[in-house]
Amino acid sequence: MSDERTGRPPRPRRPTPAERREQRARSDDPAEVLDAAARLLEARPRSEDEVRRKLLRLGYRAELVDEAVARLLALGYLDDEAFARSWVESRDRARPRGEHALRRELGQRGVDRALIDEVLGDRRDASTGAGGEAPASPDEAAAERLLAKKLAPILREPDPRRRLQRAYALLARNGFSPDVCSSVARRALATGAAEGGGEDDGAG
Repeated sequence: MSDERTGRPPRPRRPTPAERREQRARSDDPAEVLDAAARLLEARPRSEDEVRRKLLRLGYRAELVDEAVARLLALGYLDDEAFARSWVESRDRARPRGEHALRRELGQRGVDRALIDEVLGDRRDASTGAGGEAPASPDEAAAERLLAKKLAPILREPDPRRRLQRAYALLARNGFSPDVCSSVARRALATGAAEGGGEDDGAG
């Protein structure tokens, strides 16, 4: 039967999400679940818990999900330690976050608390100051990188106290501690004002 307006056969109805979940729940093919897991990992790195939860939400049976996850672990495609280290390195490089935020993000992805402690502890141990100076905390270094990216519009704020508030709020929203927010915001604003010939930042 064709569409009366176009003369073309009607398009087959696409299954709804609920219908697709039902189809997956009826599947007994381990390869299908393994393929679905591989597609998840092609999109971006994921933790073991993320892959497991996503496959279950898609509707696959728990025993097939367990089998797929075990296979990926055996092959080395799932590795929570490598995932956590990659996550922290990526954040530090491209989207700096404070330790509190990193801990929360990794916890939300099901990474074990002891592993999070280890990875963030190594991050602190590896931290060094610029130019070989006295070691700075990794959070201070990350906060400085984040603020450097956002500093220009903040420096255009004419009110010194408002500049400090905006810089502090930016860092606080990204999981940095109050001490780091305060010290880095004051230091960055003082440096930025001096380099740009701006007003005193009101740091006192």
